[in-house]
Amino acid sequence: MEEQELKILELMKDKDYTPMKAKEIAMIMRVPKKEYRDFLEVLGNLELNFKIQKNRKNRYRLMEKTYYDGIYRKNQKGFGFVRLEDREDEIYIARENSLDALNGDRVLIEILEEENKVKSAEAKVVKILKHEKDTIVGIFQNNRNFGFVVPDDRNFGTDIFIAKKDMGKARNNHKVLVKITRYPKNGKKAEGKIIEILGNVNEAGVDMLSLIKEYNLPSTFPESVVQEAKAFENKVDKKDIPHRVDFRDKEIFTIDGEDAKDLDDAVRVEKLKNGNYRLEVHIADVSYYVRENSLLDQEALIRGTSIYMLGRVIPMLPRELSNGICSLNAGEDRFTLSCVMEIDTQGKVISSEVVKGIINVTERMSYTDVQAIIENSNQQTVKRYKPYVTQFKLMEELAHILKHKRMEQGYLNLDIPESKIDLDMDGRVTNIGKYETSFSHEIIEQFMLIANETIAEKFFWLEAPFIYRVHENPDLEKTQELNKFLFNFGLKIKASKDNMYPKEFAKILEEVKGKEEEKVVSNLVLRTLKVARYEAENKGHFGIASKYYCHFTSPIRRYPDLFIHRVISKYLENNYDISEKWMEEHKTQAEERAKQSSEREKIATKVEREAEDLKKAEYMEKRIGEEYEGIVSSVTSFGIFVELENTVEGLIRFEDLGDEYFIYDEERKRLIGERSNKTYKIGDKVTIKVKRASKLLRQIDFELV
Repeated sequence: MEEQELKILELMKDKDYTPMKAKEIAMIMRVPKKEYRDFLEVLGNLELNFKIQKNRKNRYRLMEKTYYDGIYRKNQKGFGFVRLEDREDEIYIARENSLDALNGDRVLIEILEEENKVKSAEAKVVKILKHEKDTIVGIFQNNRNFGFVVPDDRNFGTDIFIAKKDMGKARNNHKVLVKITRYPKNGKKAEGKIIEILGNVNEAGVDMLSLIKEYNLPSTFPESVVQEAKAFENKVDKKDIPHRVDFRDKEIFTIDGEDAKDLDDAVRVEKLKNGNYRLEVHIADVSYYVRENSLLDQEALIRGTSIYMLGRVIPMLPRELSNGICSLNAGEDRFTLSCVMEIDTQGKVISSEVVKGIINVTERMSYTDVQAIIENSNQQTVKRYKPYVTQFKLMEELAHILKHKRMEQGYLNLDIPESKIDLDMDGRVTNIGKYETSFSHEIIEQFMLIANETIAEKFFWLEAPFIYRVHENPDLEKTQELNKFLFNFGLKIKASKDNMYPKEFAKILEEVKGKEEEKVVSNLVLRTLKVARYEAENKGHFGIASKYYCHFTSPIRRYPDLFIHRVISKYLENNYDISEKWMEEHKTQAEERAKQSSEREKIATKVEREAEDLKKAEYMEKRIGEEYEGIVSSVTSFGIFVELENTVEGLIRFEDLGDEYFIYDEERKRLIGERSNKTYKIGDKVTIKVKRASKLLRQIDFELV
């Protein structure tokens, strides 16, 4: 149908085209009689989507005005923005021009005013193409004869009216899931029906359940999928062992966090006689169990990725696989796809091969224990793992070499600490701090990076249908904006449109290492970079300064890794002799799967961030009135954001900056006091008092002390 739409539009764009009736267009395009009804439907869709128009004589031509479609992002105050694919800046939509569109809706817009030096482009919504949500999570409020639900998404745009017959057993302050039965129109609110009661707003676990329902996450597996997973049981198929490289007599280790359950990577390092290193990265052969188009595969594609919501995981694969036969558990035979590399003392991969393997992990190690061994800081741990100490020292040695080479290439070592949020048995926050990492984390990080690069380069040159992890160069405009901030610290990134090198960014990060401004500069650099995504075309990875990069090492929790495992297995099983037909089919598949995986990753990132924001607000609700020291992390036209040492961030609104009026200097992103000339800029240390915190709003407000 899309192909026919394009053909119709091409015909109408022809300079010799004159407006015609449907039958005339069909004749020119040689549409068969039996397909004429479908053809009329295509014409109707083009008209509905404002691509073509019909005159009084029922003759079709291209629409005189140009319309664009994009996703509408609504603000609590009523106005909104639409981002178009080919534009960097968002387009402003005034409240009166929004056509009652809701947050997340796909809309068709008409540009009213193009962007100029004074203001951004402005448009009006002419049609809502698709509402993003047909269900919404919120808090129910009863008003005797009717009720209404206040959505958790404060930008959604409307409360939802609930008739008495549609309330079910909902009570005041119940978190509920509502099916929207009528969308807002001409100023009237949306209407809905309560289809599920999640529990009281303060009940343990309801907050995370609300997020799951809000984003329509698949929290349980269909029984048919579970049964397919269970059928594999927990033993490898002995018939397949002779077709694999047997690594079971080697000392191989998994290194993970203490609470990890799905172990999909194991490593081994050996020093060769020529002074080089042999690095083996063994990855769970998930594609052996999750076959293409199986029920497990279809479900994994829908999910795209595992989602980690603090004490709760929504896995991509059932635990029967992820914690069972696919997990590289110590002392158990497991099938792998193994990348074996010879690496010289400069960190260069001299040779490599990828093979189907079978391993039996020697020990399940934790980051804590490995760090104690390489530092020789805990004699009890060193004694316990004495036979393997040389192995871990070799790992440390090779990881240092790989990291040094990577840093020289321009690897962006953004040392931004993650939040560590501790929960009690009921899922309530007990403490928030920084997630501490050590060099043992770096060992696994460096080994996985080099394996991912090696695989990506190998299959790029084979022109295989593949999914790459792409991170493109930052925009020059954003880099110039960053330089305005860096000027305050006496720093500058040398960059032009044709010369944008990771090394220039890396120099800045090295310059601020260990200084007070390190955290702020790292955050500013991060905001300047583009977001990494999946693509079927290799475009390199700016952040790790790599020409070839893919995700190969986590097939239990990421679909792109699973897809490329399947491709690699096909090449290995067929001795690299692949048919053109299979190649073409899977190139199309790679494009579709990459797009789907990127979309699912966006949702996962958003959910994980909101889960953190929610728990941070819950933690600060009990600390209203307390004082903390923090650093200004962002300056906006409505106030300043301050980040505390424990990673909690809050907003100081203008009215909480004292009794002085502050002017917002957008050029340098700072506030200047009208009378005192007192300035607040990114990186300033300030003392704050917690003024407000709301778990429901996921907001924290500070005031200046």
